Amino acid sequence: MHESCGVFGVYAPDEDVARLTFFALFALQHRGQESAGIATTDGKRLQVYAKMGLVSQVFNEDSLSHLTGNIAIGHNRYSTRGSSRVTNVQPIIVGKGRAAIAIAHNGNIINAEHLYEELSDKGYTFHTSTDTEIIANLILSSPEKDWVGKIRYAMHRLQGAYSLVIMTNHNLFGVRDPFGIRPLCLGVVNGGWVIASESCALDHIGASFIREVEPGEIVSITENGVDSYQEEVGRRALCIFEYIYFARPDSAINGRLLYLTRQAMGERLAEEHPVDADLVMGVPDSATAAGIGYSRRSNIPLCEGLLKNRYVGRTFIEPDQRIRDLGVKLKFNPLPQMLDGKRLVVVDDSIVRGTTTPQVVKLLRRAGVKEVHMRICAPPIRYPCFFGVDMATRWELIAAQKTVAEVRDFIGADSLGHLSIDGLIKAVALPKDIFCLACFTGDYPIPVQLEMDKLALETMPAGEYNPFGIKQR
Repeated sequence: MHESCGVFGVYAPDEDVARLTFFALFALQHRGQESAGIATTDGKRLQVYAKMGLVSQVFNEDSLSHLTGNIAIGHNRYSTRGSSRVTNVQPIIVGKGRAAIAIAHNGNIINAEHLYEELSDKGYTFHTSTDTEIIANLILSSPEKDWVGKIRYAMHRLQGAYSLVIMTNHNLFGVRDPFGIRPLCLGVVNGGWVIASESCALDHIGASFIREVEPGEIVSITENGVDSYQEEVGRRALCIFEYIYFARPDSAINGRLLYLTRQAMGERLAEEHPVDADLVMGVPDSATAAGIGYSRRSNIPLCEGLLKNRYVGRTFIEPDQRIRDLGVKLKFNPLPQMLDGKRLVVVDDSIVRGTTTPQVVKLLRRAGVKEVHMRICAPPIRYPCFFGVDMATRWELIAAQKTVAEVRDFIGADSLGHLSIDGLIKAVALPKDIFCLACFTGDYPIPVQLEMDKLALETMPAGEYNPFGIKQR
């Protein structure tokens, strides 16, 4: 399973806003590793620098020095709508002159194709295959006169998940969909204001957390401070995987530090699925805290059975076939002296397609593990996500095709236990009705097609847009 995207915005006249955005995006790198970009304004023009690659690969001192102004927005991308290519990097600038906006988006608009056709019929042109550009043109197409009104108009038409940062020459906006599917928070830094996907980004730049941006809220930041505009909301549907896997463990969402929440998941797993074993390990890094929780509740000693190479996937050099055949060994290396002859509880965050877990089990067996007991923080994932997570089709989800016992045999484990939905909610310690649990239950917050194509906009006409270097409008 891949993360969604990370967004950040800052309004701070006394700060180097491009540099602040760079370090905030660095903290949000886990949310998207395909491309990165920053847009700024000095009150007269919008400019953007965005390329394929990690934050540290895209930016240097020279590129940051050209991004001047007192407002900035930034984006880390993992593609959930539109392919991973340079024309789809964000932020993007849409419109001209006073009507221009820069925008960055975390989420997925499920009625994007319909809106694309409608806007195309009205004469709007598109230069990317992302739903972000559709959101931007929908805002610009509004008959309303002010920016808040235009954004409200778009919110009433959009269906799906969106946490947005939007910048004009004089305003910074943070926008969260009425379901609150993706997180967004507000903070302060040295007299200025910041908006971020996660609170960990605020910590990294010395900003102070103020509050969450509420579902259905528009936050408008100008030289006069912050104004809030609240749209009507009904059912809330925060993605539960923000707690299980996506967000960093040092982030807090809805007042809950995720590290402690993941420890609680491990404790609940130990209660629901106890087993006689010699050692417990969490698969690094996403299940480390849950492994600690399982060990603490079960009184089984904790160990580091696998060491993770944290730089795998952070190069554009393709491995040759011999290296590729090593598979999971590129990512993990076991410690045989710790594991030989042991009965091992292995705590992991989720099983999606069932492609990686069997390799992990084989790796541990080759290291001499006598028994492998898999314990999974997520209940069986039987339905795909359409709200900003590139998970899989239903036919690729192993739990949609096999029983838990069949999955256990497929992955080669001695036992397999998933945390129940009720156990998961108890670990999160927040009301069940504020979450989207559709990937477990099939109960989506709004109706969706069970098969949607993230590349559907690729076949529609697009203009030429080259986001390399500084672009000005």
